[in-house]
Amino acid sequence: MREPDDATRRQFLRRSGGVAVIGAVSLMSTPRAAQATPATLAAAIRAVTGAAELRTGKVKLEIPPLVENGNTVPLTVSVDSPMTPEDHVKSIHVFNEKNPQPNIGNFYLGASAGRAQVATRIRLADSQKIIAIAHLADGSFWSATADVVVTLAACTEELI
Repeated sequence: MREPDDATRRQFLRRSGGVAVIGAVSLMSTPRAAQATPATLAAAIRAVTGAAELRTGKVKLEIPPLVENGNTVPLTVSVDSPMTPEDHVKSIHVFNEKNPQPNIGNFYLGASAGRAQVATRIRLADSQKIIAIAHLADGSFWSATADVVVTLAACTEELI
């Protein structure tokens, strides 16, 4: 003879299993995140630099030109600056061409930082151009770019 609790438990499991299937189907139909476009990249850079001229030089961007896995890519940005109260790097900004968001990171420094250098690991969705921009105390903006080839992309949100 079956107990009433067994029937309730089975009904609960059937219903929760259905909810799980509906959730899985909705996740599988979720579209992949859009990539940054040249327009969104330009807008992100303009948000940092405003109408100021972007010069090349002073900034050194170190990133491997070929990476096997885009999930963890080492990146170092250094700026030629004496880091004195009168002449120092105020901020370093890193942008990318094809990730879902064009701005990878913003790093704020001061004269007491000692050295104008930041190092981190980033994710890259595909082979693309990386741009590093330094904002100096005199109001000038300096940049460096690097092209990176990624053999196994990161940032993919599409389920197979």
